Amino acid sequence: MTTPPAGTLRRIAVDGKMLRGSRTGDVPGRHLLAALDHVTGVVLGQVAVNVESNKIPALPILLADLNLTGVTVTADALHTQRQTASWLVSHHAHYVLTVKANQPTLYAQLAALPWHRVKTAARSVERGHDRLERRTVKATEVRAGLLFPHAVQAVQVTRRRQPPTRGPAETKVVYLVTSLPTHQASPAPLATFAREHWFVENRLHWARDVTFGEDLSQIWIANATQVMASLHNLAIAILRLTGVTNIAQGIRHHARRPERLPETIKSLAC
Repeated sequence: MTTPPAGTLRRIAVDGKMLRGSRTGDVPGRHLLAALDHVTGVVLGQVAVNVESNKIPALPILLADLNLTGVTVTADALHTQRQTASWLVSHHAHYVLTVKANQPTLYAQLAALPWHRVKTAARSVERGHDRLERRTVKATEVRAGLLFPHAVQAVQVTRRRQPPTRGPAETKVVYLVTSLPTHQASPAPLATFAREHWFVENRLHWARDVTFGEDLSQIWIANATQVMASLHNLAIAILRLTGVTNIAQGIRHHARRPERLPETIKSLAC
């Protein structure tokens, strides 16, 4: 399989969201799993997940109709499963997956790697919300011996955060595994892919909760919650594809003059 350099790889984040307002009594709320394009912020697909069942098979169902050739899929630790990794590679995709305690053997194997011998490949400093965060990234090839299918690199991301209170700094170490070889993705892009994965929280979940009040909605009949979430996704996609970065502002802009909406939609076909 021939794939383009990492800088041109299309990236899809897979993440789930509970619709809290759809909970009724002892019946849990609806859980939706979405696939979000890293760059455009557009939802490419969404499926409902039965929270009382195994959520892991939902990822292949969600991505089954997409052309995954040359795509890098990012997902949280829930989806760091052997069968998921094998399915993605069999569909000509790559993966960048977070490893946590739900995979204890793999996590212990990654933590035991001789990271002290691995040079720091990337550093970054970021300020926001009166907080200073420093990140260091190391990556090493693991073509032999790692107990995870198709993994060729392991990544260690160390985040040191200085809280707003100026109290003690918090240090957190995160491990990733990826099927991307070094000539396609160096440590710095891999760390970026992992950070971009959480854009789904700000670019999708936050917009739906705050702008559309999704978590406050009491709609729960049949598939109504999923239908409304899909309509919210569509509205966000239209606005993002027409260059709108502030979804709330874009909604107000179109609400003031409803005739603007058809013109905006038509502009997508130009």
